[in-house]
Amino acid sequence: MEPLKQQEVKQLKQLLQEQKTDLELQLTENEDQSDTVELDQQLMGRVSRIDAIQQQNMAAANRVIQQKQLNNIIRVLKIIAKDDYGYCLECDEPIGFERLKIKPEAEFCITCQAKAEK
Repeated sequence: MEPLKQQEVKQLKQLLQEQKTDLELQLTENEDQSDTVELDQQLMGRVSRIDAIQQQNMAAANRVIQQKQLNNIIRVLKIIAKDDYGYCLECDEPIGFERLKIKPEAEFCITCQAKAEK
Protein backbone atom coordinates (compact mmCIF):
# COMPACT_ATOMS: atom_id res chain seq x y z
CA MET A 1 0.00 0.00 0.00
CA GLU A 2 1.22 3.49 -0.83
CA PRO A 3 1.74 6.23 1.76
CA LEU A 4 -0.88 8.95 1.94
CA LYS A 5 -0.65 11.83 -0.48
CA GLN A 6 -0.46 15.34 0.92
CA GLN A 7 -3.99 16.13 -0.31
CA GLU A 8 -5.34 13.02 1.43
CA VAL A 9 -3.67 14.00 4.71
CA LYS A 10 -5.15 17.48 4.36
CA GLN A 11 -8.62 16.02 3.78
CA LEU A 12 -8.32 13.69 6.79
CA LYS A 13 -7.00 16.50 8.98
CA GLN A 14 -10.01 18.63 8.09
CA LEU A 15 -12.34 15.72 8.91
CA LEU A 16 -10.63 15.26 12.28
CA GLN A 17 -10.83 18.96 13.07
CA GLU A 18 -14.56 18.93 12.28
CA GLN A 19 -15.06 15.91 14.54
CA LYS A 20 -13.05 17.63 17.28
CA THR A 21 -15.22 20.75 17.06
CA ASP A 22 -18.41 18.66 17.15
CA LEU A 23 -17.26 16.68 20.19
CA GLU A 24 -16.21 19.81 22.05
CA LEU A 25 -19.62 21.33 21.36
CA GLN A 26 -21.43 18.16 22.50
CA LEU A 27 -19.39 18.00 25.69
CA THR A 28 -20.19 21.63 26.45
CA GLU A 29 -23.90 21.26 25.68
CA ASN A 30 -24.29 18.04 27.67
CA GLU A 31 -22.32 19.17 30.70
CA ASP A 32 -25.40 19.87 32.83
CA GLN A 33 -27.03 16.51 32.02
CA SER A 34 -24.56 14.66 34.22
CA ASP A 35 -25.11 16.96 37.20
CA THR A 36 -26.33 15.43 40.45
CA VAL A 37 -30.04 14.70 40.52
CA GLU A 38 -32.00 16.55 43.18
CA LEU A 39 -33.98 14.08 45.28
CA ASP A 40 -36.79 16.35 46.42
CA GLN A 41 -39.72 14.01 47.10
CA GLN A 42 -42.14 16.92 46.94
CA LEU A 43 -41.22 17.68 43.33
CA MET A 44 -41.10 14.20 41.79
CA GLY A 45 -42.20 10.68 42.51
CA ARG A 46 -40.02 7.63 43.03
CA VAL A 47 -40.22 6.44 39.41
CA SER A 48 -39.35 9.92 38.14
CA ARG A 49 -36.30 10.07 40.43
CA ILE A 50 -35.11 6.64 39.28
CA ASP A 51 -35.58 7.69 35.66
CA ALA A 52 -33.67 10.93 36.29
CA ILE A 53 -30.80 9.06 37.95
CA GLN A 54 -30.68 6.58 35.06
CA GLN A 55 -30.57 9.43 32.54
CA GLN A 56 -27.81 11.08 34.56
CA ASN A 57 -25.77 7.85 34.54
CA MET A 58 -26.24 7.45 30.78
CA ALA A 59 -25.21 11.07 30.18
CA ALA A 60 -22.09 10.58 32.32
CA ALA A 61 -21.18 7.40 30.40
CA ASN A 62 -21.67 9.22 27.08
CA ARG A 63 -19.43 12.04 28.28
CA VAL A 64 -16.67 9.53 29.10
CA ILE A 65 -16.94 8.04 25.60
CA GLN A 66 -16.98 11.48 23.96
CA GLN A 67 -13.96 12.60 26.00
CA LYS A 68 -12.01 9.47 24.93
CA GLN A 69 -12.91 10.16 21.29
CA LEU A 70 -11.80 13.76 21.67
CA ASN A 71 -8.50 12.69 23.26
CA ASN A 72 -7.88 10.26 20.37
CA ILE A 73 -8.57 12.96 17.81
CA ILE A 74 -6.23 15.41 19.56
CA ARG A 75 -3.53 12.71 19.66
CA VAL A 76 -3.93 12.01 15.92
CA LEU A 77 -3.82 15.73 15.08
CA LYS A 78 -0.48 15.89 16.91
CA ILE A 79 0.77 12.92 14.87
CA ILE A 80 -0.30 14.71 11.68
CA ALA A 81 1.62 17.80 12.82
CA LYS A 82 4.74 15.64 13.21
CA ASP A 83 4.27 14.36 9.64
CA ASP A 84 4.07 10.75 10.88
CA TYR A 85 0.41 10.00 10.13
CA GLY A 86 -1.05 7.05 8.30
CA TYR A 87 1.34 4.28 9.31
CA CYS A 88 0.42 1.13 11.24
CA LEU A 89 1.82 1.04 14.76
CA GLU A 90 2.38 -2.72 14.48
CA CYS A 91 3.94 -3.32 11.05
CA ASP A 92 4.79 0.30 10.09
CA GLU A 93 3.12 -0.15 6.69
CA PRO A 94 0.89 2.63 5.33
CA ILE A 95 -2.76 2.48 6.38
CA GLY A 96 -5.05 2.77 3.38
CA PHE A 97 -6.76 6.08 2.67
CA GLU A 98 -10.17 4.38 2.38
CA ARG A 99 -9.77 2.94 5.90
CA LEU A 100 -8.70 6.31 7.30
CA LYS A 101 -11.66 8.06 5.64
CA ILE A 102 -13.95 5.78 7.65
CA LYS A 103 -11.90 5.88 10.85
CA PRO A 104 -9.29 8.65 10.66
CA GLU A 105 -7.98 7.84 14.14
CA ALA A 106 -7.13 4.23 13.13
CA GLU A 107 -3.75 3.15 14.48
CA PHE A 108 -3.45 -0.18 12.67
CA CYS A 109 -3.79 -1.42 9.11
CA ILE A 110 -6.65 -3.82 8.46
CA THR A 111 -4.37 -6.88 8.66
CA CYS A 112 -2.87 -5.98 12.04
CA GLN A 113 -6.26 -4.86 13.38
CA ALA A 114 -7.74 -8.23 12.44
CA LYS A 115 -4.85 -10.03 14.19
CA ALA A 116 -5.30 -7.91 17.31
CA GLU A 117 -9.01 -8.69 17.47
CA LYS A 118 -8.48 -12.46 17.38
